[in-house]
Amino acid sequence: MAWSAGQYLKFEDERTRPARDLLAQVPLTDAARAVDLGCGPGNSTELLAERFGQAAVSGLDSDDDMLDAARRRLPGIAFEKADLAAWQPAGPVDLLYANAVFQWVPDHLDVLVRLMDGLRPGGVLAMQMPDNLGEPSHLAMEETGGAGPWSPAFAGGRMRRPGLPAPDAYFDRLGPKAARIDVWHTVYNHPMADAEAIVEWVKGTGLRPYLDAAGPGHRDAFLADYTARIDRSYPPMADGRRLLRFPRLFVVAVRA
Repeated sequence: MAWSAGQYLKFEDERTRPARDLLAQVPLTDAARAVDLGCGPGNSTELLAERFGQAAVSGLDSDDDMLDAARRRLPGIAFEKADLAAWQPAGPVDLLYANAVFQWVPDHLDVLVRLMDGLRPGGVLAMQMPDNLGEPSHLAMEETGGAGPWSPAFAGGRMRRPGLPAPDAYFDRLGPKAARIDVWHTVYNHPMADAEAIVEWVKGTGLRPYLDAAGPGHRDAFLADYTARIDRSYPPMADGRRLLRFPRLFVVAVRA
């Protein structure tokens, strides 16, 4: 699945806010080595560089377009192409930081347990992930998937990503390697101009695999059906804008 840095950054301020909120809870005053896992176009990496200095920070992602955008944005930082499902730091790291990426990694709890071994004692694993599969924005993707000539591509919910584990699973799995774990949810409420703006938002992330599966021949019809569902699911507020509710799960684990 190819990603588009330009599409993602259409809502840069809103997408960077949870990254900033996550970093605010990282209990490190300095770091000699901090890695942005799934760095995307570098907006979250920039936060790490502002706090710890560019020399301490690096980033990785699996998508070439995202990496190109990150390198243009932060030419003084090293970015590498890597698959998070297999990547491991070469030496002890102070901070492994992940903004909205592990929801895409299969069996990510197993990966997180392994990544804890790459932290120095007192090092931090910090991540946040969308926890919004039960929201109308994502339920409508499944409804549209079954509603048109493209439906065979979506039979059995095959495009739906797995839901996140329950919060206690992070305590259970990371606890044996952690001195402290914090897990919490934050619900963001994003005022959007109209239904089409909500569609533009999800086109940068969750809707992408659905559009890819529908295929170029059905893209416009799929989007029209989906947009109509979004229009019904998010009624206008008094000023005409639509309110996009967006729950996210945060995890901060300190290595024992």
